[in-house]
Amino acid sequence: FSLQTLFKSTKVIPVMLMGTILKNSRYSTIEYVEAVLITTGVCVFSLAKSNWSTDSNTLAQTIGLILLCVYVLSDSFTSQWQSRLYKDYGKIDSFQMMCGVNISSIVITAMALVVSGELPLVLEFLWYNPNSLMYNVITSVVSTTGQLAIYYTIKKFGPIVFTVIMTTRQMFSIVLSNYIFSHSMTLQNYLGATLVFAVLLYSTYRQMHAASVTAGLREKDRPTAPSSGSNSSVASTSVVEPPSSKEGKDQDDA
Repeated sequence: FSLQTLFKSTKVIPVMLMGTILKNSRYSTIEYVEAVLITTGVCVFSLAKSNWSTDSNTLAQTIGLILLCVYVLSDSFTSQWQSRLYKDYGKIDSFQMMCGVNISSIVITAMALVVSGELPLVLEFLWYNPNSLMYNVITSVVSTTGQLAIYYTIKKFGPIVFTVIMTTRQMFSIVLSNYIFSHSMTLQNYLGATLVFAVLLYSTYRQMHAASVTAGLREKDRPTAPSSGSNSSVASTSVVEPPSSKEGKDQDDA
């Protein structure tokens, strides 16, 4: 579980690549350095000896690695594509995005169950275990709440910030997994995980600092409104004007 969780942290690089392909986004050098360091930390963590057993199936490991890569690429494409939809069609809100995604998921899942012949097994399981329906409803409610937060974050702050938030969450998952299931971790595991999450914390700090500096510059460049005293003085001086020479001559003739 720890390897699977930390492997998902490499989504930063695919998200950046998808942003370049789908939205022509440009990223700074420090962002690419952070992405490389995160990937390095994941490799250090995954190559630890404690993660590989001697009697494991090499074919199963290869298939699992391919599935993880497909998941990361698909997830990276999803967040960037949603961000592009929000940008191109500004009237789309989080509820409409969630409705479209969930309807598509229902259709694809139903087709997969029908093709694989597992739909009767699902119905039979629900028939003999009616209590499981309640747990499915609870899971759906919790998942819907999470999706609302996800879509709002992507629309408001962009897919990169969302990926950093989700990756940081993995740290707590790893800690809880090791504590609850008593997973053993070697020094190499700790070094890899520390590198990944140290880069993520620095990236979060850098983005927050850059946002505060940008906000300060905008506040500084904003024109200040003149005070009421200066307005009255300008108005009073502009009212009194000396008479022109022609007007003075006319008064003398009179």
